[in-house]
Amino acid sequence: MSEEILWKGSPSQMLNLGKYLLGALLLVGIGVGGTFFPPAWAAAVLPLAWMLWEFLKVRCRVYELSTERLRLYSGVLNQTIDEVELYRVKDTRMERPFWFRMFGLSSLFLDTSDRSHPRVELEAISDAVTLRETLRKQVEFWRDSKRVREVDFEEGGDMEGLEDGLLL
Repeated sequence: MSEEILWKGSPSQMLNLGKYLLGALLLVGIGVGGTFFPPAWAAAVLPLAWMLWEFLKVRCRVYELSTERLRLYSGVLNQTIDEVELYRVKDTRMERPFWFRMFGLSSLFLDTSDRSHPRVELEAISDAVTLRETLRKQVEFWRDSKRVREVDFEEGGDMEGLEDGLLL
């Protein structure tokens, strides 16, 4: 069975809305200041460069769900690629804040047994409900195929067997 890409997406630029508004306010302030002191116009480069950098940070973050793993691409100048095997996903949670719901966006949180990524966040993605269902089906398929079962241990749990030497 060859690995296929089931879904690929990026976060929405809505994550940067507050930063864009702040940058616009700074540009207006610089514009007003530039009318009284023309060399101040040169300062307009700073908020524009900052907004461009924030745009690129979100734009260069890509999530890719294949039939076997979830890949997380990030980085503008230096790219980092992280992977989480699907059979390691323990639980999913979806958040749909009011502001995101207005634009059809959601954030999907995955709890995993992966040591390097115990919690994975897919922020501000569209159609997260369908993605969550696709992910759930793939996770169940790989858990059944690899015969992986999750066992949770609670801290401070009953330790009777240790006293008798049964759990050594």
